[in-house]
Amino acid sequence: MTLTIWHVIGILATLAVIVGVSVYSGRSVKSAADFDRGGNSGPWLVAGAIMGALVSGQATVGTAQLAYSYGLAAWWFTLGAGIGCLLLAVGYVVPLRHSGSTTLLGIVSQRYGKAAGYWGSVLCSLGIFISVIAQVISATALLTTIFPMGMGAAALVSVAIMTLYVVFGGVTGAGMGGVVKLFLLYLACIVGSLTVWSLSGGVIPLLGRVSDLCQAPGMDAVLGLSGGADAFHTRFLSLVARGPLKDVGSGISLLLGVLSTQTYAQAIWSARSDSAARKGALLSALLIPPIGIACILIGLYMRAHYITTAEVQALAALGQAVPPGLTEMASTSQAFPMFVVNHLPSLVGGVVLGTLFITIVGGGSGLSMGVASILVNDIFKRLSRRLDDPKTGLVVTRITIIVVLLCAALIAVSVPGPVINDFGFLSMGLRGAVVFVPMTFALFCKAPISEKWVLCSVIGGPLAVLLGSLLSLPFDSLFLGMAVSLLCCAAGAHFGKTA
Repeated sequence: MTLTIWHVIGILATLAVIVGVSVYSGRSVKSAADFDRGGNSGPWLVAGAIMGALVSGQATVGTAQLAYSYGLAAWWFTLGAGIGCLLLAVGYVVPLRHSGSTTLLGIVSQRYGKAAGYWGSVLCSLGIFISVIAQVISATALLTTIFPMGMGAAALVSVAIMTLYVVFGGVTGAGMGGVVKLFLLYLACIVGSLTVWSLSGGVIPLLGRVSDLCQAPGMDAVLGLSGGADAFHTRFLSLVARGPLKDVGSGISLLLGVLSTQTYAQAIWSARSDSAARKGALLSALLIPPIGIACILIGLYMRAHYITTAEVQALAALGQAVPPGLTEMASTSQAFPMFVVNHLPSLVGGVVLGTLFITIVGGGSGLSMGVASILVNDIFKRLSRRLDDPKTGLVVTRITIIVVLLCAALIAVSVPGPVINDFGFLSMGLRGAVVFVPMTFALFCKAPISEKWVLCSVIGGPLAVLLGSLLSLPFDSLFLGMAVSLLCCAAGAHFGKTA
């Protein structure tokens, strides 16, 4: 891909606006409590903070990439995230805000003892940290695709932008930056969708071209299809193209991840009232799924007009020529950025690329803030009473975010990308298995539960997820972890009192 000066201007202008808003918002942050919880955010700032972390590289670049290969099944990330935000608004906003805690594991610790809270904090922060690594890799991949720079330099640039995005403003900065990003992201999705519509002559002709491609000589074998129009419908127009256990499981993983991640809870706590928090979560539930539809349209357009290098080689091995009208690209991960550079006006394309980058940056920075909040509030404060001082706590929280991001960058340039992508799914499973069941029991179950059984749930759930991943089960290992966690807590409720 070749960038013009207008692309660069659009990218830099977008980054300057987002970073400027985040730094400006940091002027109101005077203590660690302001940083972690804010306390005066309206519905749009709450939605901005949630979507700033949740609508990240996997929701945009990843959705377009998956749609290139599987069509409508790529919707599960944003669909599951939207359903998770809906459940957050309906069932969890008020209990979370009235819990008296600043972290999800703090809620568990209040009811079931310090041991459960401590080990839960360690395991949950590890799970979120894995997602931070995935975001740094996504940002690095985007930068190295559009700019002539190495992996190390791209990772450092990504981390620097993530640091500026969140370290000065905390929840408030993430919320204000998230609102601006939300506006730009929706603008990018609208422009991208209209461009696909205009270039294809509508959705029906676009789907017809993809269907014709599926029936081209050799493409059925390359794509793993049985051939014919039915194969096209099964592959590209089905929500369960990869199998119900795989796709529905992915959606449930996202749902549980929203309810089990510190970053999204912090957005709820930052609201000025229960009503503002609920409205912010409902706005997120309403606004996230359409972003997935726009990215799916872009992915399908790229499927209809582009072919990967690996597919070209597979066709050659079958003795078949590349179908006419297809342009070669290196990999499926380039679907979104190549569409932007090749099919949008340069200045608009630059703004979209800048928005795409800041979308990934927002996800990484928001998650890193969640890791730092857990580490400082649930672990570091137990080691030193000096962190009870608001100013000292703020400094340590900011330093922790920087250290988390630098560690993520170091790992990102050392570990192959596909491994980290696998770890991304593992991360969601770990978070859900550690937090969801014990937190839900703590919020809604008034009956006494043995602390030892809750500790078994906190440790046993994620261990079951890890074991399930190693055994390559035919379903998401998150379900195994959730089953272990639920059985442990249920046993604790059955056998009696808290210790």
